[in-house]
Amino acid sequence: MNGTNRILDAVRELVPHIASRGDEIEQARRVPPDLVDALTDAGCFRMLAPRTHSGADLELTAQMRVIAELAQADGSVGWTTMIGGAAPVILGLLPRATFDKVYADGPDVIVGGAFNPTGVATPVGGGYRVTGQWAFASGCQHCHWFVAHCFVDDGRLPPIRMMVLPPADVEIKDTWSVAGLCGTGSHDFVVNDAFVPAERTFSLFEDESCLAGPLGRIPELSFSALEMANVAVAIAQGALEEIGALAVRKRPMLAEGTLATNPLFQHRLGEAGTRLRAARTLLYTDAEEAWCTAENSAQFPLEQRARIRATATWAVGMASSVVDFAYSAGGGTSLYSHSPLQRRLRDIRALAQHFAVKPDTLTKAGAVLAGQQVDVSLL
Repeated sequence: MNGTNRILDAVRELVPHIASRGDEIEQARRVPPDLVDALTDAGCFRMLAPRTHSGADLELTAQMRVIAELAQADGSVGWTTMIGGAAPVILGLLPRATFDKVYADGPDVIVGGAFNPTGVATPVGGGYRVTGQWAFASGCQHCHWFVAHCFVDDGRLPPIRMMVLPPADVEIKDTWSVAGLCGTGSHDFVVNDAFVPAERTFSLFEDESCLAGPLGRIPELSFSALEMANVAVAIAQGALEEIGALAVRKRPMLAEGTLATNPLFQHRLGEAGTRLRAARTLLYTDAEEAWCTAENSAQFPLEQRARIRATATWAVGMASSVVDFAYSAGGGTSLYSHSPLQRRLRDIRALAQHFAVKPDTLTKAGAVLAGQQVDVSLL
């Protein structure tokens, strides 16, 4: 059995257990430690790690299918695993010797942190003194390493640099009381005058990955956007299955039959399912093309980056519309806290707020495709 099948089979065995613990995950506002251990044992955090470091070294779409299984069972688990498992992509921007040290104890490295530069790094001998507070650090309570974007106050350009810190240098602030993706534990974290050696820093916009394979050649924002849209589509798939199951037993008020026999519901269900299949197909096609480009070239065409970001943003919009349909079709049943549809609605709305898939991404992508001069540093 190859690595992909082994991990996928292990995750599918976990799915019923994950789904049964949805209320617990939400109330705890994090993925429980024993479930993190089970995900680790299944291989979820080594999927993208290179074989040189005992990782599974999966192709992008193979890894996305595993994440989709988790997100369909529980949006918070899918999101947190997706973020934590991206460690090789992020930490691959470190010098190779530093990357090797990070992975010296094995391939199951979990990363968390924030890209918004809300900290300051002051250059000192051998590195930086770092102070700041960052929000939205998904999975922070079980991270092995934190990344924290900082302004560097020495006049350099670009004026921001990513710092990589161990949990011992970080204080987690309990801030994650939110409406959606409640179980991701995306609290703030604070760093107060910690020393970060220069070799544990990198430029997100200028440095190249130290990894030799195709994963390191895909632009980070292209990778992240594909991954986030994948979680969104999986959340929507879960909502479709849940409304389908509800429809065969729910008899709306004064209706002659169940919701499943209603022609308007049937029409809307068929339409929603088609939209979701279209979104998934386009998303995975772009992911496969991105992998092919990365295998054959060190350069990623700007137009392809624009198309990927547009696809991811559109796919999240389609997934959101599908969840809206499922929630609305459920009528009063959807309102109750025990209904998975209300959680799907809150989760997809929270995900759609992310910077990487905000609607005006389509404007920038369209400007690139129209041949206009735009700032592409965040494309």
